[in-house]
Amino acid sequence: MSGVGPVEPGEGTHIQQPSPAPQFTPQRGRPAPLGRLLGEHRRAAVAAGVTAALLAGGGYLYATRPQPPPAAAPPYPSQVVDIRYLSRTVSPDPADFRFDVALSVLSGPPVTVTAISQPYAGLSVTASPRPPFRTEAGSSRKVTITLRATECGKIPGNAGLPFLDVTLRNTRAIEMHSFILGSRYARDLSQARQAACGPE
Repeated sequence: MSGVGPVEPGEGTHIQQPSPAPQFTPQRGRPAPLGRLLGEHRRAAVAAGVTAALLAGGGYLYATRPQPPPAAAPPYPSQVVDIRYLSRTVSPDPADFRFDVALSVLSGPPVTVTAISQPYAGLSVTASPRPPFRTEAGSSRKVTITLRATECGKIPGNAGLPFLDVTLRNTRAIEMHSFILGSRYARDLSQARQAACGPE
């Protein structure tokens, strides 16, 4: 044989084909490849981050939402109660000065009258209905008040602007308020004082 060339196979021989590279297929019970694990971990972390961002954004929106205006506080009782002198009424005892007033509650929650008094030490006060009594908004009630002369020297003979002190209560406050009942009340009170105590 002469010349240079590839060696040819002899008789009865054949060429072997190289076997293909083995393919990796994960089996049950065996861990997944590292790359796949890292990808799944990355997706879970991103999902958790998105969820946290949504929750934080929702919390911020809830905390900074416009607040409704607070409900208006009810009025003070003295702002919604009106007491008007009606007339003097007959009393069987000349030492008593009895008269009627109209007590009205104009608006707001109900108002309770807890006490009625007056400034003169020589007069005692009783009322019917007897305090405490309650009056609803938008209604009026007649109250009969009796002043009894107990010490004439402590009752002025000619009171200029006599008034009643009335203690009022509602859901907002408790107040003592002085109601001036006008010139007719002052005149009637002066006449009753003269009838009970004589000329000054």
